[in-house]
Amino acid sequence: MNYTIRTARDVDMHQVLQLIHELAVFEKEENAVELTENDLIGHGFGAKSLFRCFVAEVDSVIVGMALVYPRYSTWKGPVIHLEDLIITKSMRGNGIGNALLTEVVKYGRNQRVKRISWEVIDWNAPAIAFYEKKGARVMRDWDVVQLDEKGIEAFLKNIEG
Repeated sequence: MNYTIRTARDVDMHQVLQLIHELAVFEKEENAVELTENDLIGHGFGAKSLFRCFVAEVDSVIVGMALVYPRYSTWKGPVIHLEDLIITKSMRGNGIGNALLTEVVKYGRNQRVKRISWEVIDWNAPAIAFYEKKGARVMRDWDVVQLDEKGIEAFLKNIEG
């Protein structure tokens, strides 16, 4: 299988968004994606880009992506967060996920980060096994905590009276 791993360009965001939708369906959240192609372009390629994206390409078709962004750890210092690593279903098992993760790890090393972190849904056993095989520590005793837009508004409404 011949594929290319490269840094994404703004013109790739249509295909990247398709992968994001595919992941949402896989995670049983098919209606959760609110982003548009223009959002991705504006957030990733404007004056203040919020993320870095790497893509895997086969015959000019993007079949995988990894999207990372900077974070800061009060214990460690600079870190990056891997938001998503997605390989289209028909291309899984060809080494593309490994190649994308390798690109992310190299990027992290080049950025001199102290850690690369990400989440994996607890029922995705193949992904968990893949990450553990690569030496990642899956921290099953931690829970992800989020406030969505409604939660933010409810929180502030409760404290503002």
